[in-house]
This record gives sequence, C-alpha cells and structure tokens, in this order.
Amino acid sequence: MFQGSTVALVTPFRNGRIDEKKFQDLVEWQIGAGTDALLPCGSTGESATLSMEEHQRLIELTLEVSAGRRKVIAGTGSNNTAEALHLTQHAKKVGADAALIITPYYNKPTPAGLLLHFSTIARAVDIPIILYNVPSRTGVSLTPGTVAELARIPNIVAIKEASGSLDQVSSILDRSDITVLSGDDSLTLPIMSVGGRGVISVAANVIPAGVAALTRAGLAGDLAGAQAEHRRWFPLFQALFFETNPLPVKTLLAWMGRIEPEWRPPLCPMTADNQARLRAVAEKLTLI
Repeated sequence: MFQGSTVALVTPFRNGRIDEKKFQDLVEWQIGAGTDALLPCGSTGESATLSMEEHQRLIELTLEVSAGRRKVIAGTGSNNTAEALHLTQHAKKVGADAALIITPYYNKPTPAGLLLHFSTIARAVDIPIILYNVPSRTGVSLTPGTVAELARIPNIVAIKEASGSLDQVSSILDRSDITVLSGDDSLTLPIMSVGGRGVISVAANVIPAGVAALTRAGLAGDLAGAQAEHRRWFPLFQALFFETNPLPVKTLLAWMGRIEPEWRPPLCPMTADNQARLRAVAEKLTLI
C-alpha cells in the first residue's frame, strides 16, 4: 500500500505562526514533482513544538490541498499513549490514509511497553499504521522481535526504519512480511536492495523528483538507474545532516525562496561554518 517516495514535510513558519500559504505551495510542488505520499507533522515538521490545534490543522490542510491526488500519512506520535491515540483518532476522522507513530521518546519504555503503546492505538483506531523507529531521537529501539509481534495486528502495515542498521532491516524482513521504508535518505538504496519498498524522506523536501526517481528505479529493478540517482544526490543526503534535522533542509528551502528561514525554539539557525558547507553542496548540485 505504501511505497516509493514519501516526503516528511517541513513546517514553514512566519513570525512564530504556521505559514499556511507556503505550506500549501510546498504540497503542490511535491505533487507536481512526482512524490508518492505526503507526511505532515513528523520529526522534520517539528511536530514536538506544535500545539494540538496546529498539529490537527496541518493534517487537515494537507488533505485539503492534496484533495485525493496523493496519499496522506499523518504523523500522530507522542511520548504518551493517550495523546498519540487522540491524534490518531483525529487523523482517521478527517480522512488520512495512514498514521506514522514514533516510539515514545524520553520515557524509554521496555519492549512490553512498546507493545502496549502501539497495540492500544492500533486496536482502537481502524487506520493503517506505520511504526517509526528512530533510536537516535527517542532513546529506545523497536527490536525485530517486537516488530514481528506488532505486525500480527492487521492494521500495522509498515515501519519507517531509521536505526541505521541493515542487519535490523534484514532481521525484520526475515521475521515478518511488514513493509519496510527507509528513514535515512543515504540508506534508501541499500535498504531497498534487501527488500525495503521506499523511503520517508527529508531530502524530498528539496529534490522531490530526484528521490522519486531513485525509488522508482529501485522498485522497477533498475539497479543502475537507482545507483546513478543515489550517487548524484549522496552529497546532499549527507549535507542535510550537517546539523540537527530540519535545520539544514529548512535553511536550503529558504535559500531556494520556498519558505522563510524560521524554526521553533529550541531549534535555531545553523552555524556560519555549516551554512557555508551546505551552500557549497547546494551550489555544486545547482539547487541554488
């Protein structure tokens, strides 16, 4: 159901408020460039700094602009089960195609706690659910065994794997038939080579056609084509993590004239040295 290039949309701000016009423009650009699915309110969208009302509005706005032209995967994760359940119920109510739910951050639940968290939400809300494993941000990782147990629940259909481990991906695929999507742009091709079906991408914010081309080649079995796209964009994949995501990607989007250079505290502008490094990569790739 979910494969190819999904963009983890940034959230544009202007004077501390969501810039809805810029957000709508970004969604239209993504659709026109061939992105397969749209994901508002993920980590790249600074979801942890959004109010409940802002969170819900962004999901609704994405659905309004997309108008059925692309699947919408709503980020509905939280560090507590009740809030994640509430957000997931809202996503279902307004018509999202799926929900992406991150492992609860800060709490560091045990495997039993993770099973409880995800199963509680999945059994309460009849919507396709994509697990999100990103231990570098949350301090906890879904083990392949836990993923296999969760995959027995019919509406838990996929996992965004951002552990950085191909062994983890291979073990998940060995234990279940859940769809695996890369959570790291630089690992999209390697993960697809062992059975992954695409990526939930940061880089697609600035190169939507490039990420779409990479995943389509991979899905079609065109290894040479996928390798060419990977090599072309690999310097950008690295540059977008010169500092904490989404600082570099929003900086680059601002240079491209697509958003204002604004973040929610505690995020702040990149250092001058890292901005210079990012600019050099962007100029070489003729993005600016």
